[in-house]
Amino acid sequence: MHGSSFHGQSNRSRALPRVLIPFLVLYAVARVLEIVPTPMPRTAIVALDVLSAMSFALMDGARNYRLRGILVFTGICIMVGNLVENVGVATGFPFGRYYFVNLMGPKLFHVPVLLGLAYIGMAYVSWTVARAILGAAADTGSGLDILKASILASFIMTAWDLAQDPVWATVLRGWIWLDGGAWFGVPVSNYLGWLGTEFLIFLLFALYLRRRPSVAARTPNSVPALVFYALCALGNVLQILPAPIPAVVHDPTGHSWRVAQITGASAMVSVFIMGGFVALAWARTSKREKAATG
Repeated sequence: MHGSSFHGQSNRSRALPRVLIPFLVLYAVARVLEIVPTPMPRTAIVALDVLSAMSFALMDGARNYRLRGILVFTGICIMVGNLVENVGVATGFPFGRYYFVNLMGPKLFHVPVLLGLAYIGMAYVSWTVARAILGAAADTGSGLDILKASILASFIMTAWDLAQDPVWATVLRGWIWLDGGAWFGVPVSNYLGWLGTEFLIFLLFALYLRRRPSVAARTPNSVPALVFYALCALGNVLQILPAPIPAVVHDPTGHSWRVAQITGASAMVSVFIMGGFVALAWARTSKREKAATG
């Protein structure tokens, strides 16, 4: 009886809850709209992308960490993300010298509101993928376990930015890197800044969970987050399909970049790095469930 009950729980833990499917669909639609001709304003597409990801995080996070837990996570993302981005635009630290244009809509001080909200969705998904790889110790383990989880989640989210930033900055001009950079017009300092910022977000949340073990007591269902992260990677791959117009873009330093090479590099990062994280998380989760039922 006990084994049968656990098997049923295991099956539920690998299921995709129906309540999350609309948010996954909306996010997928947003990614398709990014590459197809449409009269829909680009800012509206960005809003659909960001808000569907945020809504997914809030809904799935409430299921996994209770409403209080996901609201704390949301607050950490908003406060840290907006603070660091505003400092970054004003001083150039820690990302490099850059500024935002109008693609992402209204701003709060120097930073678009949508960008601040974008931290919530992808940070939650990245944390959940990291937890799927490392297991329960990511939430309630030792200080070393929490440190490892925060570092891994930071790399998972930075992999997303590694794929996205050259497209959104150098091609779409959502923000401008004043000094250009080696990664298709994006400086290496941007990714070091991302690692540090995301590490702070994840560490603060991990410390909160450690102090509130009841919030982390459930066994999170990581399948929805893995599907979302995979959808994000697939959306990046889709960018190679349209014929690039223009074929060549220039960063503020005057360096020329071929758009096809930018989208191709984004696709490779998405398949081999982002896809690698998904595959590893799926394998680790399946192994733990098999060991528990065996």
